[in-house]
Amino acid sequence: MTRKGWCPGALRPMPAGDGLLLRVRPHCSRLDPDQGTGLVRISESFGNGQLDLGSRATLQLRGVREGSLPEVHRRLQALDLLDPDPRVEARRNIMTTPFWREGDGTLELVRRLEEALLNAPDLPPKFGFAIDTGECPALQDALADIRIERAGKDLLLRADGMARGERVEPQAAMARILELLNWFASCGQARMAKAVAAGIVPALHADAAPDPQAPLDEILRAAPLLFAPFGAVTSQILAELTGSALRLTPWRAVLPEGHARSELWLTDPSHPLLRVSACIGAPGCASSSVETRALARDLAAIVPEGRHLHVSGCGKGCAHPAPAHVTLTGREGRFDLVLNGPAGGKPALCGLTGIDIPDMMRGHLGS
Repeated sequence: MTRKGWCPGALRPMPAGDGLLLRVRPHCSRLDPDQGTGLVRISESFGNGQLDLGSRATLQLRGVREGSLPEVHRRLQALDLLDPDPRVEARRNIMTTPFWREGDGTLELVRRLEEALLNAPDLPPKFGFAIDTGECPALQDALADIRIERAGKDLLLRADGMARGERVEPQAAMARILELLNWFASCGQARMAKAVAAGIVPALHADAAPDPQAPLDEILRAAPLLFAPFGAVTSQILAELTGSALRLTPWRAVLPEGHARSELWLTDPSHPLLRVSACIGAPGCASSSVETRALARDLAAIVPEGRHLHVSGCGKGCAHPAPAHVTLTGREGRFDLVLNGPAGGKPALCGLTGIDIPDMMRGHLGS
């Protein structure tokens, strides 16, 4: 457990600068009140009280001590938050729309998919699924390789990168997914969209396009979401909400099922701090040579609405793998500036310091 850089899980933690990082994948992207309270207690007793909301509707425990792992695993298992083995855990990258309703079939689809994945081939570490069958589409901008969506009254199975998908009956959907996974495992690709872009296309019928999704900012404004800047929360902040079940989202926000509210969370999706993203940076990550979040907070005020700045401690871009309007990537104690690209993209400027950056950012962000 000393190798760094994989996608962590609860059973395969990743060493970080502040201890072990455990990624918890709640079933249906949902924490019930007991699970939320249990995670708070685990974080306070065996971690450093710091947690992350992930971009795949997961939650990460930080600063866990290696000697505490057996007890942490025992507690996670008691909370139904632990998979039977690391290989099953690695396959179960499932985002569930937070906008499902009782009886709409979403939770049953997730349950069937989890069962099907027990017999699936091993998949690339970041390969994931989106179950976007709620009252309105919401996950079309989120990273996922296989999507279950709606086309009118029909269920649609779509490979990421394909504009249209195959109509499927609920009882037949999982068999088709397993066929798709076996095909993908044999084609030597890491992500579905890249395979499709390269002309390696799965044998899915192009029956229909998914229902159109409203602009994401409209979706975020319409829902009573609670946001955490950078996805960073403390056990104290999470404890404010644990009286309610919480639906995790890919937007580093939670959707309480009750009326839970706290002044420690942001409610306005246009808040300047939500226009910036940043990984934990140094010293929390051993791969980073720069501090990130203090700089991101300082720069948030000059990021115009509708623009996005990402500050990454290194070229991996773990906290935001997609392109941003401007990305600052740490390298040897300074920053490279990437325009309209990801953290590992080609820099337009190199070797910037904290003193250089604010004036340059105003021009590149259009503010």
